[in-house]
Amino acid sequence: MNPYFDSESTPWTDLGDGIRRKIVGHTEQLMSVLVQFDQGAIGTPHAHEVHDQIAYVIRGSFECDVGGIKKVLHAGDAFVAPHGWQHGVVALEQDSTLLDQFSPRRDDYL
Repeated sequence: MNPYFDSESTPWTDLGDGIRRKIVGHTEQLMSVLVQFDQGAIGTPHAHEVHDQIAYVIRGSFECDVGGIKKVLHAGDAFVAPHGWQHGVVALEQDSTLLDQFSPRRDDYL
């Protein structure tokens, strides 16, 4: 296992619909993922069965809905979505970026 993440040499994975991601790192119990959005791109509302998630806004801004509570988040803000909680985002600016943290790791991303 390489304990370092080098952003410049790690390509974005295009997820379609104006969304891309880079896996920063992971263990069995924790995963960090950068997710970048084009302006207007939608992180479709969903809930995780087993994964708790914290999403920290690195750049830009997002209209967020977590558990039916809507709020606009800017760089430096975050939301917490425990497993079972519905959550989704809409990017309000070009290249808006989240650092998503998951526990346990999202094996479906590997």
